[in-house]
Amino acid sequence: MRGFPLALQPARNNAVKAPSLVPVLSAVPVCTVPQMGLRELERIRLILRGGSVIDWRRMHFQTRDEVDRFLRLCQLDVSRPYDDAWARTVLADAVEYLRKTFDYRVADAVAQPEELHDLFLFASGAKGLARYRRIACIVLKVMHVIQHIEGRDLLFRLAASEAELAEMVTEKVLGVAREMKEMGLPIVEFAHSIKTRDSLVTKLIAKKETVAAQVYDRTRFRVITRKREDLLPVLYFLTQRLFPFNFVVPGQTENTLLPFKGLLDENPHFEQFIPQLHLDRDFEDREDRTGNAFSGSSYRVLNFVVDLPLRMDPYLPPPESDTRPRKGRVTFALVEFQIADEETARRNELGDNAHESYKRRQKRRVLNRLSRGLVVPKRQG
Repeated sequence: MRGFPLALQPARNNAVKAPSLVPVLSAVPVCTVPQMGLRELERIRLILRGGSVIDWRRMHFQTRDEVDRFLRLCQLDVSRPYDDAWARTVLADAVEYLRKTFDYRVADAVAQPEELHDLFLFASGAKGLARYRRIACIVLKVMHVIQHIEGRDLLFRLAASEAELAEMVTEKVLGVAREMKEMGLPIVEFAHSIKTRDSLVTKLIAKKETVAAQVYDRTRFRVITRKREDLLPVLYFLTQRLFPFNFVVPGQTENTLLPFKGLLDENPHFEQFIPQLHLDRDFEDREDRTGNAFSGSSYRVLNFVVDLPLRMDPYLPPPESDTRPRKGRVTFALVEFQIADEETARRNELGDNAHESYKRRQKRRVLNRLSRGLVVPKRQG
């Protein structure tokens, strides 16, 4: 794991190739566990189980400012004409898809909102007619998918190397890490690592799916909090300052540290929100979950992967001279986060849980797969 204690991490000053148009995010206070309500509980649960917002029935936005901050976190500042125009292009595509594929009746107020913010407020039931909520939710789900398709397509068209993308990710994440340290968040370590080619080869052979695109942790960040009770505030702050909660990659979470029902037991005030949850409290018990086959039996961690949104303005023409037919300026980079408290991290380095033991088990699997049917048995005496 490349990195060092957060207090020692320097600001990197190797600038990108051109001025960035990254939206400015206003400061946000740390949300403590007692302050967390249904909104925070749903967002945290989504990460803990590696779920998808496609399964949600409603959003949880209550004010225009809250929506505006979320859009900026998605790297869109819709006060700029070109960002607003692009967001409305994605909206129009989603509406056309629903009308053409399912013959959906999408109300004009939803298809052409006065402000893009209204769409999120409709989906939350905070604005507009009650019947708008359902269709606004459906439209946002389709927009979520189209947004990712466009982001991937943009990346394929740009002359940005994987190394440059990793550097942009590292710059962005460690910048937020420094902010968290300055705000006094109880973090004792925030380090990063990038997999070597040898590590990639080993991991791909050890996996059943030997496709390079399925390695989600090329760029990984390890976050260690001072105490267990610090985990939730730190995790939620990341969703407010670094990545939108809905960009967690479904099915790529390994959570042996914070089971959802245990979270409810430890924080009784969450019980009042159980009837309003998108999924019942026992849903995780019915999921088929398999952990990392190479981890020790008592290894505890929260691992999850996010699609980190990145503005690619340095690789694109200025908005006013952009002649591309599709004018999206945001792409995504897969980033893994590994979170634990200090005591758990210490135990994770002991005995069977130690990283060396993990790598030894992984290499044994690789050697077995490579040599199967090819190694001649030794002649018996």
